Amino acid sequence: MSSPLSPLRSPLRDYGSGGDDRHAATPHAYDIGLLVLRLAVGLIMAAHGAQKLFGWFSGPGLDGTGQFFAASGYPAGKAMAVVAGLSETLGGLGLVLGLLTPLAGAAVVGTMVNALAVKWGGGFFAPEGVEYELLLTAGAGALALTGPGRYAVDRLLPVLRNHRLAYGVAALVFGVIVAFVMLLVRD
Repeated sequence: MSSPLSPLRSPLRDYGSGGDDRHAATPHAYDIGLLVLRLAVGLIMAAHGAQKLFGWFSGPGLDGTGQFFAASGYPAGKAMAVVAGLSETLGGLGLVLGLLTPLAGAAVVGTMVNALAVKWGGGFFAPEGVEYELLLTAGAGALALTGPGRYAVDRLLPVLRNHRLAYGVAALVFGVIVAFVMLLVRD
């Protein structure tokens, strides 16, 4: 049995285990889990952004994405394609690196709120549904709220070294407000 002052004791240990820490996750396990989540969500979003911006990975590029945005009711379709592509690419890369994680997560959440609005009404499951977009939104939001973990560039930045929930909440509020403003300009 470990001491009550043991650094491995955590409120996140097995609930109801009666104080037995043998099955509790270590802080490094949480950091590895956050790294895996950051890599998955970040790489997916960065690749989607590269499809929009550069036509990579069989994407439509700026012209095709701009036409899609215009057909979806957004003014200045090509400009909206640039905004979405940059938000996805830079937000995704920020998550991958763990750089400015609250803002990176908010950029992805804001973009995905618009994607959800465009796809809404097609049901929940693929190919017309929104479950994929909801999963990416939840993952990015969770990272903005929890922070990137120890294996991240944010650990080198004095302001973000010790992640605060308030940073994530503020960033997400900002991202959602910007997303709704973009939805308001949509026809």
